[in-house]
Amino acid sequence: MFLRTLNTMKEISMRRAIQNAFQPLAAAVACGMVLPVIWAVCLVNPVAADPVESEQPAAVADAPEDAPPATEQKTLPPKIRLFDGKTLDGWKVLDQIDFLGHGPVLVKDGELILSQGQAMTGIKWERDFPKMNYEITLETRRIQGGDFFCGMTFPVGESHCSLILGGWGGMMTGLSCVDGFDASENETTGFANFVNEKWYQVRLRVTEEKIEAWLDDEQIVDLEHADRDLSLRWEMDQMPPFGIATWYTTGGYRNLEVRRLDQPAED
Repeated sequence: MFLRTLNTMKEISMRRAIQNAFQPLAAAVACGMVLPVIWAVCLVNPVAADPVESEQPAAVADAPEDAPPATEQKTLPPKIRLFDGKTLDGWKVLDQIDFLGHGPVLVKDGELILSQGQAMTGIKWERDFPKMNYEITLETRRIQGGDFFCGMTFPVGESHCSLILGGWGGMMTGLSCVDGFDASENETTGFANFVNEKWYQVRLRVTEEKIEAWLDDEQIVDLEHADRDLSLRWEMDQMPPFGIATWYTTGGYRNLEVRRLDQPAED
């Protein structure tokens, strides 16, 4: 009997508590204040939800925004040094026709120097050289004289062409020859204000579609060579597969390298 009475008293007490809790809500409904009261009741009597285990996997930390996906991280193929900074290993000094009166070819303080000749001084590479899909980089300067200090002959498949820097009076740039026209009279003709003793960075890229060249950060050649007739001026006929020449001018070169673009990249 005592337990039954105690339970009855507890039930009455709970009912009164519920009625007391909802009396403000009922009054608020009448006054149009439902939402503020509900908010107040929730703050005073928050209902604790049972913890539920998340079915979603744990978040993975994002990679830094400047880091490309692993599948996109690529390194370039290795470079091949054409000049070791100490010797003329792999090179031949040209001495025929316009090169009969060549000037001294020197290596000094890591620089390859083609001294002014009467009319030309030049060297050619005697080892294997790519014919297509490659990039050449070097630094060059005109030390003395007023004409081209970098006449660089290179292969394009089975043909050859020359990149001229500083020709025809010292300022002209371009390719010799395109469809029979030399660097002074085809669509690659350009001009640059070359300063003696100043170093310039040169990059030449040959692919199946294009011949491209940059002088420092400026692109100076962008030629689609399909169906074009590429050839050399007769003075350069001795230079293939690859060579460099000057015309009545002393030129300097360093950091001369070639990279095959169709080889696997370095690990």
